[in-house]
Amino acid sequence: MPFCICVPARNEEERLPRLLEALALQDIAGVIPVVICLNNSTDASADAVARVVERHRGRLAIELDVVTFPTHLAHAGSARAAAMAAGLVRLGAGTGVLITTDADARPPTDWVSANLAAIAAGADIVGGRLVLDEDEAIPPAISAVRALWDRYWALVREIEDEIDPSPWDLAPRHGDHTGGSLAMTSEIYRRAGGVPLLASGEDRALVEAAITAGGRLVHPMSVWTRVSARQDGRAADGMAQMMLRIQDTAARGAAEMAPALKHWRERAVWRRERRAVCGLDRLIAAERNLQPMPHDAVLAEIGLGR
Repeated sequence: MPFCICVPARNEEERLPRLLEALALQDIAGVIPVVICLNNSTDASADAVARVVERHRGRLAIELDVVTFPTHLAHAGSARAAAMAAGLVRLGAGTGVLITTDADARPPTDWVSANLAAIAAGADIVGGRLVLDEDEAIPPAISAVRALWDRYWALVREIEDEIDPSPWDLAPRHGDHTGGSLAMTSEIYRRAGGVPLLASGEDRALVEAAITAGGRLVHPMSVWTRVSARQDGRAADGMAQMMLRIQDTAARGAAEMAPALKHWRERAVWRRERRAVCGLDRLIAAERNLQPMPHDAVLAEIGLGR
């Protein structure tokens, strides 16, 4: 199936070449189409991309769109929307797959093929698991807490699979569906209305809109990518902010907190009961309006003794 990789970027002269080199090493044959929306940059990102274009001519078909958004639109939502729109143009009128990632990602060699395989198996939306890049220096506190969160989310998914399983998103599965690794058919993307122009959370909002439009979301363990553990990210409330918060919590000697698992059991029951009486659009809207779960349990103690 035709595909295009869509990347928003700003001031990424060091990391964009690493992403593009990883894309050149994908295990699929032929030319790999890539569109990059380079927005509001003040560094040499464009020159860095030009060098990769020359080095991988015939393997990577890179389209670089250099734009300057007005201040109120200079954010990840605008950049990802522009990149995805360019990807749609590259795909043409037929059905294809839009795959988006971030400029600081470094996907494995089977990333594209694993995404396409999931789509071919019947998915409309494919979330990719995020793994901290082992080639970067990761503070020990962040590694330790990240491992705890991985264990926590595995327990949450066990609860969901027991109480309110998805007929197509089968275990074993991860739970990530962010802009770091997200694929969807061009048809469901159009039906979802494109990427919302949000300063943060545009990826989650896009997935919600795609599900509401009838899209089947899956989280196969075969789809994953490396992401940076940096603490100076470009997107508001993005991965870097999470890394910074974890590091700060550890430096203060405070415990990392999370919602107790009982809240997830209650939420899974609530979803199952709601799903029986209303459509997905009403379910998603109702859940969005719920009060946030309290972070009332020590992360390191959750799941012990099971």
